[in-house]
Formats: sequence, structure tokens, C-alpha cells
Amino acid sequence: MSRVTTLLPAAEDGAIPIRCVDAAGWPAVAAELPPLAAAFARAAGFEAKPGRVALLPGPDGALAGVLFGVDAAGTDPFAVGRLPEALPEGTYRLEGLPGDPALAALAWRLSGYRFGRYRERPAPKARLVVPAGVDAAEIDRIADAVASGRDLVNTPANDLGPAEIEAAARALAARFGAACTVIAGEALEQGFPLIAAVGRASPRAPRLIDLTWGDPGAPRVTLVGKGVVFDTGGLDLKPAAAMLLMKKDMAGAAVALAAAEMAMGAGLNIRLRVLIPTVENAVAGEAFRPGDVLRSRRGLTVEIGNTDAEGRLILADALSLADEEAPDLVIDFATLTGAARVALGPDLPALFTEDDGLAAQLTATGLAVHDPVWRMPLWAPYGSLLDSKVADLNNVSSGPFAGAVTAALFLRRFVSAAAAHVHLDLYGWNPATKPGRPEGGEVQTARLVYALLKARYAA
Repeated sequence: MSRVTTLLPAAEDGAIPIRCVDAAGWPAVAAELPPLAAAFARAAGFEAKPGRVALLPGPDGALAGVLFGVDAAGTDPFAVGRLPEALPEGTYRLEGLPGDPALAALAWRLSGYRFGRYRERPAPKARLVVPAGVDAAEIDRIADAVASGRDLVNTPANDLGPAEIEAAARALAARFGAACTVIAGEALEQGFPLIAAVGRASPRAPRLIDLTWGDPGAPRVTLVGKGVVFDTGGLDLKPAAAMLLMKKDMAGAAVALAAAEMAMGAGLNIRLRVLIPTVENAVAGEAFRPGDVLRSRRGLTVEIGNTDAEGRLILADALSLADEEAPDLVIDFATLTGAARVALGPDLPALFTEDDGLAAQLTATGLAVHDPVWRMPLWAPYGSLLDSKVADLNNVSSGPFAGAVTAALFLRRFVSAAAAHVHLDLYGWNPATKPGRPEGGEVQTARLVYALLKARYAA
């Protein structure tokens, strides 16, 4: 459905050259072109501006080459992702590409993604010969994992509930020989009361998915993904417009699974654990209420100030479980707050951690792999905004400010033994199509986290 192989790992005779050219280099390139091709480019009004494309004919009228305008500074390393849609069927090779050829190949591959579960959406038929020195198998592994995650986010809630997320996790575990257990029913009620409370109004039972893989003696890395398959807001009901994209409220779970697929596919030297609390925040007589006081797995009591702040509740219980084995690194992924989007927009997930070195490495890695994040402060004094008169803390702030920060501070209360904890507040959606990023579900930060783990724990 979504995995379209558009890369060729070895050079092919007859591959059509795509000449990447910037404004400064265009006069020299134009002078080198065969007369017919140069005349055609002039007649077509080609300018060597980023994103511009010109198809050049040969003497027989067949396509002989392509001109592609680029930015010499390589400002957009995914710019090549514009080409698959712009080119006719055929096999192509890149020439004169600025920037990282691996990112260019990945952008080409990611641009071929189509979500076709409900309507046929033909994929582009242009194929790219992988640039020299680029690991085609690695590109395909990353792209396939991204496609799997995008499929999950794009699937509407009527076809993707907690059971379907469980099925996806079990299928992934089976592929890589990982163990996968699921906690539900009475065991969930007793051991993970916040997850159970958030999900109990839905006819689709809540659950906690626990996947483990790798050498038990290797560094312990735990990924935790928010899996709210649909968020009505609960009794604090969202307005209709705010529910339109709530199928993507499980994007944190999709990111965790995509990052795990990349890490396991690369055989990283880690003991990987993936925890996914997955629920539907529905409205019914069983729904938890504003003003309820719930006891968490960690033992902290939480007053419910707003039932629409449910993601941090289910993450709190999952993070508590993760923390019990004192892992080397815990990373949680969640479409958690509108405040993070107001601050940073849809393209830039918010990064929270107390580890300055880790924050710097994540930021630099995100820029290097074109999967960026921006660090936000865990400003401890704002923790008082979560004070409750009847419980250990409230699940929402007492004021309108710093919503992303207070949400991160709430989660921080449930992690103490892990050597390092990272919280990523992401959007999980591309509002418009960009090179390598078709409109729709997106597993933001999955490639970043994989690159970080690969740098730290390559086998």
C-alpha cells in the first residue's frame, strides 16, 4: 500500500542525468549543453532557482536530461523530493548535487509514499540510481519504517483502535524476534489506574503494550509512545473543529514503533523496550470526570482539572513502569499540547530534557538528518502551577501560560531512576505537502532518535 521502491542500488547504463544547478553555475552549465538542449531550456524559460525543473530533449526527441534548480548552500536537503512527481517514468541519476546525497536519496524515496487504503493513489514511477557511497539498504529500511508509521497515523479511528495498534506492535515484534506482552483488563485496572481510567468509557478496551528486544546486558533504552486513538476531550468535550484531526493523537505510538523498527533493523547494540499505552478518550457513563482524584502507578494522586489533558495521564503510568528498571535512556513521544504548536508551529517538535549534553546532541543530530527539534525549558518554578489542594498534583496548570512546559513538568514527576529522560512534544502531521513529506501523518523525530541511537550504540 505505501512501500514503493523507487531506488536502484546500482548504476544503470542509460540512466537519465539530472543536472543540479544553482544561479551562479548556470551560465557555465548552459554553455556545456548540446545546442538543441540549450535552445530548449531557453525557450522554456528555465531559471536556476530552487525547485525549477526543465526536461531536455535529445536529437531524437526522447528525454535526454533534466535540469534541476538548487540552492548552492543546500538549505533544503530534501529538495530532491520534488522530482519524482515532476518526472516521467524512467531511471535517473543525480549530478552536481549540493549537500548530503543520502538525504537526497531518502527524500526521493519518502516522496513516493502514498496512503491508498481507501482510494487508489498512483505513486510516481521515476526511479533513482542511488548516489555513490550511499547505503541503499539503509535508506530503504528507514523509508519503510516511516511509511509504516505514516500508515498508522493516517488510518481513521474506525479502523484503528487499541487492538489494531497492538496488532501492529505484535507484527513488528514477530519480524525481529522481539517479545511482546499486553496488559489489559483487571491487571490494567490494578497496576496502571490512570491508563484504565482514561480508556474505560470506550467500548474498545485500553491496554499497555510492552515490546522488548536485544541483549539484556546491553545499554537499556526505552521508548514510550502516546497511543490515544481518538480524543474527544472526554467530558471536557472538544469543539467539532478541534476533533477533525484527532485520529492523529496516537502519533506518539507510531513514532515509537517507527524508531524501534529502524533500530532493530540496524541491529543496534541496545536492549530496547517500547511501551505504548493505548486508549480511546470517549464520552459515556463510565468516563472519568473533572474533579476526580486518581492514584497513579507511582502512587502520586492526581486531581483531574481537565479530561482533555488525558495524554499525560496515560504516559505517566507508562513512564512509571519504564523508570522501575532504571534504564540508561527514556524517550517519550506525544502529540501533547497545543501550546507547543503555538510556540514552534507544526514542523518543529519541542524537546525537553534536563541533560544539557543530550539536548545538544539531539539538536545537532536533528539538523543533520533533517528531522529537527527545538529545546524548551523545564522551568522548575512553573511546577507550582500544577499544585492541587486535594491531591499531590493536578493534571493541568492553574493558569493559561506555559502549557507545554507544565505538561513536561507533569511527566517529569514520574521519572526519577532513569539516567536520562527526553520528552518530545510533536504534531505528527504535515499540514501541506513538502519535498519528502506528503500531506498527512508524519512520524516526526523517529529518524532523529534512530540517528542518535545509532551514533551511541552502533553494533
